[in-house]
Amino acid sequence: MTPSSSPRLTDSPDWLYLLREFDALYRYGSAGGSPAIRAHRKKVRDRLSAAMTRNPELTERESAAKPVTAHLPRALDLGERAAMQGMARALREVRNVLTWEYGYERISKSLSQKYAYCEVLGPKGPVPCEDLILGFVLFAPHTTYPQHSHKEIEESYISISGAWSENNAAVFAPGSLILNRSGDEHRITTGDRDPCLLAYAWTGPKERLMQPNMKLTGTRKASPAKGGA
Repeated sequence: MTPSSSPRLTDSPDWLYLLREFDALYRYGSAGGSPAIRAHRKKVRDRLSAAMTRNPELTERESAAKPVTAHLPRALDLGERAAMQGMARALREVRNVLTWEYGYERISKSLSQKYAYCEVLGPKGPVPCEDLILGFVLFAPHTTYPQHSHKEIEESYISISGAWSENNAAVFAPGSLILNRSGDEHRITTGDRDPCLLAYAWTGPKERLMQPNMKLTGTRKASPAKGGA
């Protein structure tokens, strides 16, 4: 008797609906007149559509929490009250099976309490895909995510809940999209009162997405007295 195969994406409505929310974000959101953002959105949309059409078998991953995930219920509550309520509700349905991680070989004690991410589609995600990564990043209130960049990876963030800024340039509200091209240095800071939840998308060569070699570049001069990483 042959063992039963793993369930496929269409057998798992919670994952399917979550990916459809990602598709809606990158299909109907505004590019703000930016050709670079428009091209990135199309790339994400096309690769996600191809992945969903393949109807892949799901990869079983052990759920894992981090200290910052204590803030997830609040982040989801805020998301459900605002423009991103569909995504927040879809994420709530899979919250107990998410694998939260850091992605770095070394991480400061301060940052380990205030940050984590989970991959939902990608080479290491529960929904396998070689040429696209989709997931979420969660930050506690009053967090500085140090300067960093991604080699050969194009990255976008879309706000789900909470206030945040990148490189101290502006304050971004739920629904905002920020694009970081390969090699762009960026730092994220969050508001003082509430957590911040961002959806993210990575595109790049398959080999790089499998081994992104994440490194922080701005941790040495941070001040512990101010809660920096």
